Amino acid sequence: MRPRWTFRWTSTRRVLAVVAIVGGGFAALRMLYGLGATTNLSDRWPWGLWVWWDVLTGVALAGGGYSTALLVHFLGRHRWKPVERAAFLTSLIGYLLVCAGLFLDLGRWTNVWQIPLVWRLNAHSVMFELMWCVLGYTVVQIVEFGYIFIERARAPRLAKILSRIYAPVLIVGITLPLLHQSALGSLYLLAAGRLDPLWYSMLLPLFFLVSSFFVGPAMVTVESFLSARAHGRRPPVGVLAEMARLAGFLMLAYFCVKVVDLAWRGVLTRAVDGSTVSTLFLVEVGLGVLVPALLFLSPGLAHRPARLVTAAGLTVLGVALGRANVVFTGMAASAGGASYLPSLAEVGVTAGLVAAGVLAYLFVVENFPILPPAEPRVPATGARRPTVAPTPVRQGELVGTR
Repeated sequence: MRPRWTFRWTSTRRVLAVVAIVGGGFAALRMLYGLGATTNLSDRWPWGLWVWWDVLTGVALAGGGYSTALLVHFLGRHRWKPVERAAFLTSLIGYLLVCAGLFLDLGRWTNVWQIPLVWRLNAHSVMFELMWCVLGYTVVQIVEFGYIFIERARAPRLAKILSRIYAPVLIVGITLPLLHQSALGSLYLLAAGRLDPLWYSMLLPLFFLVSSFFVGPAMVTVESFLSARAHGRRPPVGVLAEMARLAGFLMLAYFCVKVVDLAWRGVLTRAVDGSTVSTLFLVEVGLGVLVPALLFLSPGLAHRPARLVTAAGLTVLGVALGRANVVFTGMAASAGGASYLPSLAEVGVTAGLVAAGVLAYLFVVENFPILPPAEPRVPATGARRPTVAPTPVRQGELVGTR
């Protein structure tokens, strides 16, 4: 008997579906009439909303999958497995949307078929390396999703094949993100003389890589709280607090290196000169890095879920603002007075991608074993909560399986 697929159509989901369809319509117009006719991009502002949100921010926020897999399978944090599947699903959907964003931002999209042709590769192109790594990692994640799919589809032959390639898939799945996360920062190393000194640094690839790692637990936390609320469950606060604490230490190190880098390059005073640029920089590293790091490291975080999710939200917003500062704030002075405001098509496509991603997440969660088993709630009478035996981990357990 084949499994039955379900999807509850609520009013919110209908609105998301309409937004996704409208976004698809704008995407079709872009493919037919080109970037010039549908966007407000120009020679002075060649990269805009799609590069900021759909690519730079999207790749960073989707980093929860590889960071969680690294912590669980290579650093032995097996007690964090309850959030691994949800982190992986968020990452997979995020990377699919990133691929769509990259495709839409290509000027000559009809030549995209040439990317896999190794004899035509440009070894000196950062964008070529980025495309290869992102596409390769997306394929790896689709293969990893097969481990979850076979639990629902019950395909023993496919399960046997996947079990044999588990180790190399896991290694490749950890390695590729390390390459393209830093490559995104390398793109802006090419903008020497254009990017503001507050952000232009030879450490920019490292900053992009590290921020993608510590925003992973934050994004997993936000996603876990939203998913738990939507499905009437309790988020695994204890596990999330442990992950957040590790992210907090990394964020403090990131903040310190950032300050030392500014001082070393002689632009530390520019960060406090009171200009709009310096204010946005201070908001990025202050409210987006330092404050949530201190909240993550505060005692008793596991018993303060509101503080945990607040700090996680600040971290996500901080990384998004950091990418926006690189794309917009840091490049504004070199634009020669030209301004940029996203067109209706740009906003519509971005909103459509986000809506499609949310709908895809909801569908998979409702039809596959993604979320951890629901914990019984404490009775209102104050009776003791029954002891729940932990879910046993099977020998040879694969990525994202439980």
